[in-house]
Amino acid sequence: MGVVELAYDRVGSRLVAIGPVDIAYDRLGSRPARLGDLELEYDRLGSRLSAVGDSVLDYDRLGSRVASVGGWAVDYDVAGTRARRLGPYDIDYDRLGSRVKRVGPLEVEYDRVGTRAKRVLTAGAGGLSADELLAVFLVFGVWEPRRNAE
Repeated sequence: MGVVELAYDRVGSRLVAIGPVDIAYDRLGSRPARLGDLELEYDRLGSRLSAVGDSVLDYDRLGSRVASVGGWAVDYDVAGTRARRLGPYDIDYDRLGSRVKRVGPLEVEYDRVGTRAKRVLTAGAGGLSADELLAVFLVFGVWEPRRNAE
């Protein structure tokens, strides 16, 4: 079983690395600008992520939820507030529905307080594939921080 550590900034609010892959932020430090070698692009207003490398994010009619990432569809729960599936990856939550416990085959462990994802356990001895890296970044670097802030 492999272990991929998730690293946060000093305050603990921004995800800054997924294993060996660094996440760089813009000059104000408010939004991610790069995921390793992948450039992140935003819409004209700069509020919505529109692409991660070659993977374009499309939004629903209201423009509030991601409908697809590249060729992956995003499915939500009945209330429409939590992503339940990202392409080939099921997203499972704990019993209260407040914390992501699994992203596809990846198991998620939290810090002592239980509020911040600390590591991802992989089935193999290696790290994350490019697709798994993208899924973990979207869940823990983009969607969960936004959901927790609401």
